Amino acid sequence: MYRTHTKTIVFISGAFVSHFYWEKWLVFFENKGYKVVAPPWIHKNDSVENLRDQNPCVKIGSITLFDLVCYYTEIIEKLPQKPILVGHSYGGLLVQLLVQKDLAEAGICINPFPPRGFSTLKFCFYKIILCFSCDFLSSEKTFFLPFENWRIIFFNTASNEEQKTSYQKFIIPESKKALRNLFSKNAVIKFRKKHVPLFFISSSDDKIISTKLVYRNFKKHKNVHSVTCYKEFKDKNHFLILQPQWEETAEFIAKWIEKVI
Repeated sequence: MYRTHTKTIVFISGAFVSHFYWEKWLVFFENKGYKVVAPPWIHKNDSVENLRDQNPCVKIGSITLFDLVCYYTEIIEKLPQKPILVGHSYGGLLVQLLVQKDLAEAGICINPFPPRGFSTLKFCFYKIILCFSCDFLSSEKTFFLPFENWRIIFFNTASNEEQKTSYQKFIIPESKKALRNLFSKNAVIKFRKKHVPLFFISSSDDKIISTKLVYRNFKKHKNVHSVTCYKEFKDKNHFLILQPQWEETAEFIAKWIEKVI
C-alpha cells in the first residue's frame, strides 16, 4: 500500500514538446492516490495547434533557463508542502536545479539534460543543441524541431506511424535562448551539496542523452549524505514516456518513491 497518497507530484516537461505528453502519466499516478500537476512552461499554456500557428512567437523566444527556474519555484512555493518532482529531458535539468534550491521532497530525472561543464561525454549533446539554437541564417528566436530530427534523434525506436502521430500531437516551438542557456552559469550544479533522494533514469537507445552521460550525472550527485539511484531501461528512446510499455517505467518510479519517502 502506498504511504504517499497525500503527496503532490509535479511533472516538468522537456523542450520542444507540449506538457500534454504527460497525460497518461498523470492518470497513472492519480490512480495511485497522488495529487498530480504538469504545468506548461511559461508562455506555453495553449493548445499545440495555437502555439504552432503563433510561431515564431516573441514570448516563447524570450524564455530563459533562469525564467523557468523562477517560474517553477513560484509554483512549488504555493503548494502546502514540498512536492516530488519528475522531470524529463530539459525538465530533468530543472529538477536538479530545483532540488539544489531545496524545493523538493525527492526528484526523478528521466533522460535529463546535463548541468554545465562536468564531462567530455557531452560533446555529442552540445553539438546537437548548438545546431538547434545557433542557426545564424535565421533571425527567429524560436526553433521548431523538424520531423527528421524527431524521427532520428528523439523518437528513433518507434514505428513510422507512431513518429508521425506523436510529432503532430506534441511538437511545439522552442526558445533558442533556453537552449543556449544550457552553457550558462545558471545551469551549474553544486554536486557536493547534500540533497533529497534523487533518481536518474536513462534509455539504452537514446540518441541525444547517452546512458553514459546520465550515469556520469548520477555519479557526480552521489555522496555519503544523500540517496542517489540510477536505472537504465533497455530498448527505450529519449521519449520513453510516450513509448509502448511506458507503464513499466512509471511503475518502477512509483515503487522507488514508496521506498525512499
